[in-house]
Amino acid sequence: MRYRFALIRSFTLSAASGHPAAAGGRTKQESLPNHADVAHLLSDVDWELLAGPVAPYGDWAVENREEFALVGAARLAIVKQACESGKYNAIVLLGGGEPGAPAAREIARRYGIPVTSSAFSQMHVASMVGRRFSFVDLAESHSMHIYDLVLQHGFADRCASIRSINFPHSRPRYDAAGRDLHEEKRKALRGEPSAAVEEAVAAAVEAIEEDGADTILFSCSGTFWLRPFVQKRLAEIGWEVPVLDGLSTSITLAKALIDLGVDASGLVFPGDHPRRWRRKRTF
Repeated sequence: MRYRFALIRSFTLSAASGHPAAAGGRTKQESLPNHADVAHLLSDVDWELLAGPVAPYGDWAVENREEFALVGAARLAIVKQACESGKYNAIVLLGGGEPGAPAAREIARRYGIPVTSSAFSQMHVASMVGRRFSFVDLAESHSMHIYDLVLQHGFADRCASIRSINFPHSRPRYDAAGRDLHEEKRKALRGEPSAAVEEAVAAAVEAIEEDGADTILFSCSGTFWLRPFVQKRLAEIGWEVPVLDGLSTSITLAKALIDLGVDASGLVFPGDHPRRWRRKRTF
């Protein structure tokens, strides 16, 4: 079976924002963050990159609970349209904080379409390759959203820590000059020293040595570019530790669900009028 994926962005910003998520006349490969890192995973996939909803809170990247809730609700209509189109056999929700993911899975299950998302995919893969994982995150408010996702997905006993490198998104009343992840990425790709790389490596080492992590994850899509740099540096200093990111794990898990012929349990995501229903739910 040929894989046919809709990759749906979390949000869309104006061109004036200067953010990579801004609308623009670029190819889908140019518009997909870190495409070079996942091109081999998409080589056997017919995929489209769907624009996310226009961010209703302002012209900056999502970071806190309020913003995740707003774009999550707004993205659901795009998920439903993708399912109704009949063009796709899986949906990959972009964005490390996976806004709207549970409701998106509920919608897609009606069409027999699996949905994967970043935190969900990373934590499940991490549980297969190790016992305890740590997230490297970018900001305090974002870390609390990830904390909630760890609990939501039932991985509190497998998460060793969430360590922040404090590179918040630029937003009103905060100027990211000097702590701009996008500029740090450009430096790293040019082969120049990058404070974000150094601090992410330090956070990963501390997670391993102090928190007991055996696998390293990244919580925000804005940090996924750090994965190969951190993986290389950890290997160089002798730590044989898997380093994951949400995009590659989401794509891989979507393929696995298609190959298994499953999407989501109807007992977790029941339809409007299920033929069988439970009188009791236990914990």
